[in-house]
Amino acid sequence: MAQGLEPADLVLKNAEVFHVYTGEFILCDIAIADGYIAGTGSYFGIEEIDMQGRYITPGFIDAHVHIESSMLTPYQFAKAALPCGVTTIVTDPHEIANVCGAKGIQYMLDATEQLPLNVYFMLPSCVPATDFEDSGAVLLAEDLEPFMEHPRVLGLAEVMNAPGVLQQDENVMAKLEMAGKGRIDGHAPGLTSSQLMGYAAAGITTDHECITKEQALDRLRAGIKVMLREGSAAKNMRGLLPTVNPDTAPYFMFCADDKIPAELLDSGYINYMVKAAIEEGVSVANALQIATINAARHYGIKDAGAILPGRRADLLVFDNLDEWKPRQVYKDGRLAVDNGRLLQEGRNCDNSSLEHTVNLAPVTVESFRLPLKTEMANVIGLVPYQIVTNKAVLSVKR
Repeated sequence: MAQGLEPADLVLKNAEVFHVYTGEFILCDIAIADGYIAGTGSYFGIEEIDMQGRYITPGFIDAHVHIESSMLTPYQFAKAALPCGVTTIVTDPHEIANVCGAKGIQYMLDATEQLPLNVYFMLPSCVPATDFEDSGAVLLAEDLEPFMEHPRVLGLAEVMNAPGVLQQDENVMAKLEMAGKGRIDGHAPGLTSSQLMGYAAAGITTDHECITKEQALDRLRAGIKVMLREGSAAKNMRGLLPTVNPDTAPYFMFCADDKIPAELLDSGYINYMVKAAIEEGVSVANALQIATINAARHYGIKDAGAILPGRRADLLVFDNLDEWKPRQVYKDGRLAVDNGRLLQEGRNCDNSSLEHTVNLAPVTVESFRLPLKTEMANVIGLVPYQIVTNKAVLSVKR
C-alpha cells in the first residue's frame, strides 16, 4: 500500500499536508491502512475522500497534564480534548495518587484503556507533595517500580522535591534510579546557576515551571527542555515565546498542566496555544512542531506526532490557518470528530473503589479562626496566573 501497488483502506486526497521534518505544507494524498499512515503522495484506495485543499496536520500532543485537575473522568476528559485536536497526552496522576496511592494510579491506567485518545503516563515522584503534607498515601520507589513495566508508562513525573535532588535525599535518589532509562520530568521554579546544573545532572530533562524568558534560556543551556504552559491556573506561555526561534524551537513543547472544563470548551486546548504562539510571532511551522513532533520525539512515542509511514493516522483537518479550530479529527484512521461533534465513543471505568476517600470533620466558623496573639499574620500572597506565591505580613482583624 505504501508503494501504491495495492489500494489503501482510505485515501484522503488533495490535502495540504504538513510535514513536520521539513516544516512545509505540500498538496498531496494521505494513504491510510489499518489505522496507520501508509504514505503521502499520490494514492488510490478502497475509500477515497476529496479534502478539497484543506489543511491536515498531525494530532496535537499535551506534554504534561493532570487529568484529575479537570474534575472529569478520563473518558469525559477525552470527549473534551478530542474536538480541540488533542489526540495524545502525557499525564501525571499525582493528584489521585496523593489520595489513593497505587490504587489511584491503577485506576487511571484502567480508565484510559479503549479511549479515543492516546494516554501515556509519568509516575508521580512526590506522594505526598511535601513531607509536611497530610495526604492519603506515601509512595516510595518500590511502590512505583511495578508500574514501569506498563507499556504506556514512560518514566518519572515532575520531580517537585528539587531540594531533595540537590541534597541527594535517599528516597528521591531511589526514585531517580528506579526510573532507569525512562524520561524524568522536572518542576524547578526559580532554580538557577549551579543548582540548576545539579538538577539537570540528576537526569531531569524537562521543566514546565519557567516564568521568564531568562529562566527558559537557563534551562535550555542546561539541556532541559521547556514546556510552554497555558493552563487554567498558570499562564506562562506568552512570556516565554520570545525565546522560541528556529534554533530553539525543537526544545519546546506545549502543555496545559491543569485545565478546567469551561476553558476546554470555551477557549480550546493545545489548538489555542498554537493560535496564540503564531499571533505572537512564532512561525506556523515551529508552532506545529512544538504541538506535535517535539513531545513525541522527547518521550519516545514512535507512532504519533507526524504524518509518516508507520505512524497512527491521528489527523486534524482545518479549513484555514487562522482559527485553528479543527473541522474534523481522525483518530486511528477513523473520523472521530466532525464539526465539533464527537463520533467515536469510549467507555467509563468503574470508580466505586475510589469513593469515600476524602473525609472531613464538620466545618464551622471556628475552623477558620486564627489563634493570633497580635493583629499581624503571615499571609500567602497570590500572583495572578502563576502558581508561585509571595510571602507577606499583614494586619488581620482578630
